[in-house]
Parts: sequence; C-alpha cells; structure tokens
Amino acid sequence: MGLLDRLAPRKSEPAPRPQGPASGPVDDPVFSTKALPKFLSCLTSRALPVLLDLGPVVGSNVGFFGEQLGCKIFVEDIFADLDRHVREGKLDQLPAFLKQRFPQADGEVDGILCWDLIDYLDKPAAQELATQLMRVLRPDGALLGFFGNAPPQDARYTKFIIVDDVNLKHRSYAASRGRQTSLLNRDIIRLFSGLRVSDSFLLKNNLREILFRKPV
Repeated sequence: MGLLDRLAPRKSEPAPRPQGPASGPVDDPVFSTKALPKFLSCLTSRALPVLLDLGPVVGSNVGFFGEQLGCKIFVEDIFADLDRHVREGKLDQLPAFLKQRFPQADGEVDGILCWDLIDYLDKPAAQELATQLMRVLRPDGALLGFFGNAPPQDARYTKFIIVDDVNLKHRSYAASRGRQTSLLNRDIIRLFSGLRVSDSFLLKNNLREILFRKPV
C-alpha cells in the first residue's frame, strides 16, 4: 500500500533529471538545507544502499538519489495514510496501523527521509512511527527529520523537492489536518531514544533539521 520498490540506476549510470513542467512551478520557494549533504555522505560508503522515503513519490527526488547513490528506494506515503485516517474519523487507530505498516525487515534500511511528518502526528502515533523507523534502520544508518519551530498555521502539507544537495523546493498542498504543537528538542530526542543526534540545524525559515544515526 503506497509502496514503490524501485531499483534506481547505479552511480555509473546516472538517471536524467526531469526538466520543464515535471520539475514543478518556478514559483515554489527554495530554501537551503544543511543536513541533506550530511545525510548523503552517511550513505555513500554503501555499495547499494536502501532508502526509505516517507513522503509522496517525487520523480525528480528518485532520480537525484539514483544519480548520487545508486540506491534502492521504498516510498511509503505516510502523509496519505494520515489524511485517510483523518477523513474517515479513525485517527485513534493510526498507531495500530503504523505498527503493521512497514514490510521492511529489522535493520534492512540504510537511510530514512522522515521529512516533517512528525509535526502532524499525535504523540501515540508519533511514538509508534519512531519505534518502527528505529526497527527497520540498520546500525550506523541515518534518519533525516524536519521539525517546525513556529506556531501551527493552516492545514497544509509540504512536498520537499530536491534542487541539489544544498537546496530544497517547498511545495504546499492541501491536508486534512494541520501541524500539531511544535516539539522541543528534548521531546524529539526522547521520541527517537534508540538513535543519537549527529547534527542539528535551525534554519532561517524556522525549520529544524536533525540528522540521527543508529548506534552500532
């Protein structure tokens, strides 16, 4: 459900990046990222890393990671799952759903793109998601998460589109619920208690980027 199991091209066979309209509107705001290049460097030592992306499928992102890493990518659109549970009035069932959501084996994944998903979850769902992500992440694997540092606003999700290794486009789209209360750093660290913080950045757009590593 919502799974893209795609073997991206090897580094020696870079995938062409989409051009023109497929890359999105030119007015999408572009923001710098400090954590993405560090996330990439965590995965370059693996011959064929496995990447788990929790956002919607973005073809240019798949091409980017294929070119940079020659990786195998699983796209699990948890935002869509959250939206469905809200629309159906089953938000209380989301933690149990997330417990069974990921088919990946323990320690199968080298890198996880969590984006800003945690900001939209209640505490029980956020804790279950974190538990499952820590389960599938291999020792010395990396998880990249974004966390809001400003009061919640309207109900919008953000699709993060990679421009290059230091820039991201932020494209908003309709959501069935808005961001919940912003988490403090200590709450985020407690949530991912099985991981250690490798790097943390507070950007000018009030977004916190945190790179986690799983201890060996």
